[in-house]
This record gives sequence, C-alpha cells and structure tokens, in this order.
Amino acid sequence: MSTERVHPVGAAQPPGPWADEGPPWRPWSAPPSGRLPWLSSLGLAFFQLVGTNFASVQQPDRAELDPLAVVLLVLGPLLLLFRHRYPRVTVFGTCAVATVYLAAGYPYGPIFFSVALACFSAITAGHRRAAWGAVGLSWLAHALVSHWLYRWLPPDGDGAAGWWQEMGIAAWVMVILALSELARVRREQVVRERGERAAAERRRADEEALRIARELHDVLAHSISVINVQAGVGLALLDQDPEQARAALTTIKGASKEALGEVRQVLDSLRAPGSAPRSPAPGLDRLRELTAQAATAGLQVETRHEGQRSGLPPGVDLAAFRIVQEALTNVIRHSEARTARVTLRYERRALHLLIDDDGPASSTAGGRADAGSGGNGLVGMRERAAAFGGTVETGPRADGGFRVQAHIPLPNEESP
Repeated sequence: MSTERVHPVGAAQPPGPWADEGPPWRPWSAPPSGRLPWLSSLGLAFFQLVGTNFASVQQPDRAELDPLAVVLLVLGPLLLLFRHRYPRVTVFGTCAVATVYLAAGYPYGPIFFSVALACFSAITAGHRRAAWGAVGLSWLAHALVSHWLYRWLPPDGDGAAGWWQEMGIAAWVMVILALSELARVRREQVVRERGERAAAERRRADEEALRIARELHDVLAHSISVINVQAGVGLALLDQDPEQARAALTTIKGASKEALGEVRQVLDSLRAPGSAPRSPAPGLDRLRELTAQAATAGLQVETRHEGQRSGLPPGVDLAAFRIVQEALTNVIRHSEARTARVTLRYERRALHLLIDDDGPASSTAGGRADAGSGGNGLVGMRERAAAFGGTVETGPRADGGFRVQAHIPLPNEESP
C-alpha cells in the first residue's frame, strides 16, 4: 500500500517547491533580501585596478593611467551593482565604459571582466538581444577606433591595430557569449525539471487521494448497506421476534467493527506515511467473509472457481475483491434479488470475474439504472480494473437480472 502523504480537500495547501529557497535562478537574479551585490562588485573593482596597473608595465606604448582611467576602471564595477535589477542598462553601460576606456588609449587589462559579467547576467536573466547587441556594438566601436579613429585619439603616434588582434578579441567575445548561453539553457532546464517534478508530485498526490477515496467508498458502502438492511430487520422484529432482532443487532455490530478496522487501516497511511500497514490489504481469500455478510443482509451468494487458482499480485487481489464487494453491494442496495452468483475464472495471463443476480431492480432504492449509469461504485470498479489494463462491463441480463463482468490482465511472470 502506498504511503504518499495526501493533503485533505479544504486543508491548507503545502508550500510550493520554491517556497523556502526561491526559484533556481534567484542567486543570479536578485539577492534574497534585495540588497545590492556589494562584495562581488568591490572585489572586481579592486581586481581591475591592481590588474591594470600590472598590465600597464608591459604596455609602455599605451597612455599612462590617470584619474580618468581610475574612474573608468571603477565605474564598470559600480554599474554591476545594478546588474540584477537593471540587466540591460548594466550591460550597455559597462560596454560603453570599456569602449571609452580603450578609445582613450589606456592599457588593455581586466576591464573586460566587467563586460563579461554584465553580459552573463543579462543573458541568464533572459535579455539576450540586449547582451548580444551591446557586446556587438562595443566590438564594432573598438574596431573603428583601432583601424580608423586612432589618428585623432591618444596615445600619440599610435598605429592601426592588426586584424589578427581584432579576430582574437572577437573570439573571446564569442566564448563569453557562448558560455552565457550555455548557463541560460542549463538554468532553464533546471527550472523545467523542477516544474515537472512538482507536477509529478501533485499528480501522485491526486492519485493517492483518489485511491483513498475509492477505498473508503467501497468499505463504507458495503458495510453501511449491510447495517441498513439489518437495522430495518431489527426494527421490524423488535417486538415480534426479539431473538431475530438480537441477531440483526449482532450483525450490525460485526459489520461496523470490520468497517472501522478497514477505515483505520486506510487512514493509517495518512497519519504515518512510510510505515508498514498494521494489517494486510483484503483480497479474494476473504471472499467467504464477504458472502457471509451478504447473507446476513438477505442475499445468498454462490461462488464458483474455474481454472487453476494461483497467487495473485497484491494490487490485483485487492482490486478483484473490491469489484466483487461493490457488485454485491449494488445488488443489496439497488435490487430485490435474493440470490447472486460470483464466478472467478483463473487464466494464465488474466483473471475474469462474473457477478450475476436474478433481479429485478428495486423501486425504493432508486432503480438499477441509476447505479449502472452514474453511480460512483461502478465508476470505481472500472477505475480499479483500468489501473491494471483491464475492463469492467455492466448491464441488464435478458432474464431481468444484472451482470457485472470484469477482465483484469495479470503481469507476465517471465518479464524482469
């Protein structure tokens, strides 16, 4: 028996899968408390200042670092403080800062890290066009500066850059964009997988709720039907035949005790998920008890077995028992029949159930047509059989009775 936790209808719903930790993109989209990413931006500013100073030693032909260069080196990380809230503005701003820095003739260095981080944040946040456009415009501006505008820009005496240098820069730009796109795709995949897992959990919870509702319906419908019949007998014979009334009350007590035991077994799976059931689920081995209960309600049941009886899987055994139980319950509630026949035919790969009664339908219970067309019991029988790939057919017989016929395939023992 499954022990999946199910939340009753009307109860407070459980929190979503991201209630505590937020969606998977949260670490890259906004700090949990809405604070700005000061630590990473400050660290990047320090790295750019120190790294550019070291890089300038190897580039004596470039312009010397001055206060404007320091401002530009710090301005990129400053813009990165807002990369989670305004990713498009940040990526365009850092690209513009880097373009101005290189157009001023300052040494090449870690200033590209600001552009890379802004591009990564914008793409993973979903602003792909803004990131590609900003980086593309920045590269185009650098190419214009390196091959045309260098004549009028510092440092003095600077010549045109080689196209191999531009190709190298373009290659690094493509690497940054590709890594950002891969991170975006992976993050979307994680989001999709979490959504699928959440949907699967909700579906399993719904299936478990339906299973428990079906179990409770089958248990209560049969037991209450027996109790109702015996209560009527007891009331009718209370004064005329006290001994017969006592027997009816004894039957009521036994039926109610059994019903309470089965209801408690079903509810135990909700109270203590993961624990083993206290008693085994009912199966066809309890068919004799079922027919005895029906006999106390005035219905004589004849059972017949065909084929070689063999052990059934627990799920199939329970489904077969509940189908027979519901069929006999419908006879008691919706028919004036006094006899019924239950035939179990065992085959190597299927179990066939046949429940017949001699009718006719009861006029006081709403008629057999109501039970067969829209009753929850017959719907539950079909659902139980369908869970194992089987079918249930119901309908009136030519002689005025009613028939329930079920076919439940058995799993292939040879398959792993």
